Amino acid sequence: MKIAVASDHRGYEVKGKIIDLLNQLGHEAVDEGPESGESVDYPEFAARVAKSVAGGGTDRGILICGTGIGMCIAANKFTGVRAAPCHDDLTAEMSRLHNDANVMCLSADLLGEQLVNRMVEIWLKTEFEGGRHARRLEKIADYESEED
Repeated sequence: MKIAVASDHRGYEVKGKIIDLLNQLGHEAVDEGPESGESVDYPEFAARVAKSVAGGGTDRGILICGTGIGMCIAANKFTGVRAAPCHDDLTAEMSRLHNDANVMCLSADLLGEQLVNRMVEIWLKTEFEGGRHARRLEKIADYESEED
């Protein structure tokens, strides 16, 4: 899979570790910034990943900020993006299984490295269940098209 990854300054170090993990797992990681740990505005980097995923340039995206919440809010402003804040194994799995999340949002401040690695692996391997969940995602897509 081709996966866009970005962070803000608080998530910069975690971003590097996730990119290394993705490469070790055989995925193609696309670093969407930032290039250093200096202070930046997270919406800019959320937008880079969201546009890449929504436009089909990448299959999925991973965003990291202090809590994961700001990145999630910003990414979900883009049509076709289903960003989910994940904080444990269950939320990582269910975001894919029931919500077909195509962007995972993580906290740099609240999660340990082992947990992050495990969550990323779960999120990557979990397939969307479809069925009744597909019907619900179609409704969300309909709401998005009403705004356009």
